[in-house]
Amino acid sequence: MQINQPTITTRGGLRPTHVEVNLDRLSQNLKAIRERTSPAKVMIILKANAYGHGMDAVARHLAPHADYIGVAVLEEGVLLREMGITTPVLVLGGIWEEQIPEFIKHDLTLTASSVERLEHIDQAAGVLGKKAVVHLKIDTGMERIGVHYYSAHTLQEAALGCKHVVVEGIYSHFANADAADLTHARLQLERFNEVLRFYERNGLPTPMRHMANSGAILQLPEATFDMVRPGILLYGVYPSPDVPRTVKVRPALAWSSKVVYFKVTKPGHPVSYGSTWQSDRMVRVVTVPVGYGDGYFRSMSNKAQVIIRGVKYPQVGRICMDQMVVNLGRDGTGYNGDKVVLIGEMDGERITVEDLADWAGTIPYEILTNINTRVPRVYVTAP
Repeated sequence: MQINQPTITTRGGLRPTHVEVNLDRLSQNLKAIRERTSPAKVMIILKANAYGHGMDAVARHLAPHADYIGVAVLEEGVLLREMGITTPVLVLGGIWEEQIPEFIKHDLTLTASSVERLEHIDQAAGVLGKKAVVHLKIDTGMERIGVHYYSAHTLQEAALGCKHVVVEGIYSHFANADAADLTHARLQLERFNEVLRFYERNGLPTPMRHMANSGAILQLPEATFDMVRPGILLYGVYPSPDVPRTVKVRPALAWSSKVVYFKVTKPGHPVSYGSTWQSDRMVRVVTVPVGYGDGYFRSMSNKAQVIIRGVKYPQVGRICMDQMVVNLGRDGTGYNGDKVVLIGEMDGERITVEDLADWAGTIPYEILTNINTRVPRVYVTAP
């Protein structure tokens, strides 16, 4: 077991509220994705603190087995290099001209999303006397960054004239590859394929092509191309309830806390801020030291459930910044120090990331990436 406590270090040991990340499950998930998409390369997406799992430990564990790493911002790429990670790293987000020398200095692959950005990259690399590695970004239907598919030839032609740039790849991103209706996803794929014909028409070698995110990996094998980019699927969570489970993965993250206080609450005595809940009879309640300051969303108040001693119980009253209350009813049992499962399994009962997303009215991605860094991550290797 490895404990990573970047912001919480006390003589009292590990904080009761903590996340456990199973590194072996991450490896198994990556293997399953490879089996699905072979012979394509795999770019593991480690942005947003590795989807809340902890960039440091996850990167060190998976980087030797990945062909590429994808992050969102320059700072994430620099962090990987400072950790000693030598795997190629593509920064998927937009960039500013002033940042370009830092990309080149740290041997990070840049996203060239416009002719102007490509020219800036070429100029900066020339000044430094180095070659900059770029992937061209094509917007086929997201309307975020990237040159529009119908103008892509301008970027492709500009790249041919760059003296200090190596165009290693070209890519796009799906907006709806995790949907039941794949009409728009197939339209995006058609647009990307048309952009790629530029190279065939001009007798040029085609750069490394990649477009498939988690949803496309699961249900659009024709989008596999030369490399795939698993994000949430890598962590054992499916991107939506609509996708077929064509790759068998298991969640790598569990989240738990402990009972810190027990009391009996009389009928008509409201619980927590705003007095949004009260019982009509005498009940046992326990306090758990976790709240929205940890990423346990306030919007789950009076909806969430936890597992104590193998039994599911409802959370009641407003979730506070650092604490919440759980109703054990008249007969439930819970003692100070008992484990409280927030995400995970106990004695046949299970609470998933998807459950929390439903209670919060959001998506699993937001649940994972909002688990605060004050919540220690514990890393284990187990089947």
